[in-house]
Amino acid sequence: MNDSCLFCRIAARELPAHRIYEDDHIMAFLDLHPIRAGHVLVIPKSHHAWFEDLPEELATRITSCAQRLAKRMKALYAVERVALFYTGIHVSHAHAHVVPMHHAHDVTSQAYLLEGPEGHTLPPRLSDAEMEQIARDLGAEQ
Repeated sequence: MNDSCLFCRIAARELPAHRIYEDDHIMAFLDLHPIRAGHVLVIPKSHHAWFEDLPEELATRITSCAQRLAKRMKALYAVERVALFYTGIHVSHAHAHVVPMHHAHDVTSQAYLLEGPEGHTLPPRLSDAEMEQIARDLGAEQ
């Protein structure tokens, strides 16, 4: 546990949260500043700054919890899709966002919204050479 970490303190029950799920390794609770109603955060109870630092078994546990939440959200909010993403922008403790999507652009980057929220602008395509280099770089250590 990191005493200065907000999510560690929530996991330790030192700070309140609207808990949705909890086991020995993870906790799911409502985001205090949600994108929309139903926005849930799923965190490991142990401190890992970034999602890439998570042990694979723990990341899988978080994803499995998110899948169960997504099925419930689809039924509860009558949505076709639920987003799952890690950002780590405000709290450096790995956390997954699970968000019901009421619109195709609910969690979309502004690069896709140049035509407005009802359109769908494709961002510029990279050249084949750039794509090949990126694929080589990302696949190099796998």
